[in-house]
Amino acid sequence: MLKAVLPGSDTNSLNVSPGPVRFGFVAACDNGLLEVTGLSVPVGCICRIAQDNGHVLSAEVIGFRNGRTLMMLLGDSALLCPGSRVYPEGRPGMLPVGESFLGRSVDGAGLPIDGGPAIRCDAYWPSGGVRTGALDRSTVTIPFDCGVRPINAVTTLGVGQRVGIMAGSGVGKSVLIDMIAHGAKADIVIFALIGERAREVSGFVERHMQSGRGANAITVAVPADHAPNLRLRGAQLAISLAEYFRWQGKRVLLVMDSLTRVAHAAREIGLLFGEPGSARGYPPSALAVLNKLVERAGNSAESGGSITGIYTVLADGDDENDPVVDTARAILDGHIVLSRDLAQRGQYPAIDIGASLSRVMSDVATKEHNANARKLRALCASYEANRDLVLMGAYRAGADQQLDLAMAMQPSISAFLGQSVDERVTMSESIEQLTGLLGA
Repeated sequence: MLKAVLPGSDTNSLNVSPGPVRFGFVAACDNGLLEVTGLSVPVGCICRIAQDNGHVLSAEVIGFRNGRTLMMLLGDSALLCPGSRVYPEGRPGMLPVGESFLGRSVDGAGLPIDGGPAIRCDAYWPSGGVRTGALDRSTVTIPFDCGVRPINAVTTLGVGQRVGIMAGSGVGKSVLIDMIAHGAKADIVIFALIGERAREVSGFVERHMQSGRGANAITVAVPADHAPNLRLRGAQLAISLAEYFRWQGKRVLLVMDSLTRVAHAAREIGLLFGEPGSARGYPPSALAVLNKLVERAGNSAESGGSITGIYTVLADGDDENDPVVDTARAILDGHIVLSRDLAQRGQYPAIDIGASLSRVMSDVATKEHNANARKLRALCASYEANRDLVLMGAYRAGADQQLDLAMAMQPSISAFLGQSVDERVTMSESIEQLTGLLGA
């Protein structure tokens, strides 16, 4: 099955261009949704819209209705004229992948945005992924060193795990993934910046792609002002590149910022189709997209490669019960929650230890490490639950032995959970410092 993605294979039959040139006509345009007559092409096909004024637009086939082909523009609808000719091109349902993407920054269509030369495609990969059996996904047994002390020590991650970083706006999600990207150990690092501000994209590329590790990194960036289907294609391109390198046996780190913006793009497409919004305006298809993307990460028993997924999840209005947050919490293998209260106290990264969880920590950490992590969690929970009483002076020392210990250790615990942006703490150092903190 995997051999079908390589050049010269059966995917050549997927080209829609052999034989007489086919084209259709734009019959209607409604908020970026086009209805085209006279052209029958598969879903996922990219089409070129040529106009008499010489302006060329691109669109993607997303469905059919009443004998007409439905397309969504990959750009702005300005200068689009009724009756314009529509030509199919490319490989439907396939995305370009390969070694030539390493060290480059591209958009959702795989075109370079870093000012470099055009990327020569080595192979193609299905945009929906290569489906394998559930038993092909081997279990997570190897710890993943992310270089961030509170994560390594208390919410230890594993190679092949999918974890979400959940917080409201402005609490430090982007800063934390910067720290993880600099400190993590992986063969290939793929950054998917979906729906973010263009200013953040420029700064991110400057920090990560121009460093010493840039040669083994790929950035797929689709800012917020791009069409929703192009944002969705950007996420699919990133995970397709990760799957391609996992198939080669590589350890891949996939950092997607953010999963919520992907859900927003899928919501726009679903509502444009007329699908009713159910969970706070999200149609069922929008939340289903998250399952499809997340399930493509993980370990491969066949190739020995892995995709460790780090996904940021924006909690709109700091609501931890937001549909996207709730869905991500259910399908991911763990979640790291950032607290606005902790950020306002000056603790960075503002990780809420009590609310954060790694579902694979018991499998990748030693018994002693797990016991120390539980002990630190208990101390943090005891202090936070009684913090108001302590600050008001309503607590009398000696009433609760664990709370007394938590109060005495609070400065040390806060220093342990904090870490500067440019600091890197390895897994062994994190465990050693945790042991020293608790005096075990």
